[in-house]
Amino acid sequence: MAEQEIRHSITIAAPIDRVWAEITKVGSRQRAQLDSVLETSFVPGDPLYYKSEDGSRIFMVGRVVACEPPTTFSHTQVLTMRDDPLTVVTWTLEPVPEGTRVTLINSGWPADAKMEKVDSTWKGILASLKTVVETGDVSGRQKVTLLLMRTFMFMMPAKTKADRVRVPD
Repeated sequence: MAEQEIRHSITIAAPIDRVWAEITKVGSRQRAQLDSVLETSFVPGDPLYYKSEDGSRIFMVGRVVACEPPTTFSHTQVLTMRDDPLTVVTWTLEPVPEGTRVTLINSGWPADAKMEKVDSTWKGILASLKTVVETGDVSGRQKVTLLLMRTFMFMMPAKTKADRVRVPD
């Protein structure tokens, strides 16, 4: 059975180091990543988490595959709110005359996987990344979405609670 992948590219009007810093920011909210907080050492094989700001919920868990600043960051991922398989996310950054070309590949999806929601989410994350890096903040519409997500965090599935999430091998 052939695997599927999601692949998107976007050009951001900013130097590669600024884009890299936003994608790999740890310890504080990543506005483009739905206000999640990245926790990782960036050492291949080490765990990686995207958590709520207070750390009580984990939205995505995986392991670092590769980190080559400022061009490549790759990790496995399991989305804790879904029953998806373990996949690989690879961010590739390339300087171009207009700024930085960001290519995101989410690979390892089974041929029969329903990927529309994940694909839509990645498109939104890339659009938000562009806005955050170029303007310093997310759009007004995204601010409302993030506020609603924080307000209703208590309603998220129990399997997203930090004490219930395990790092995949």
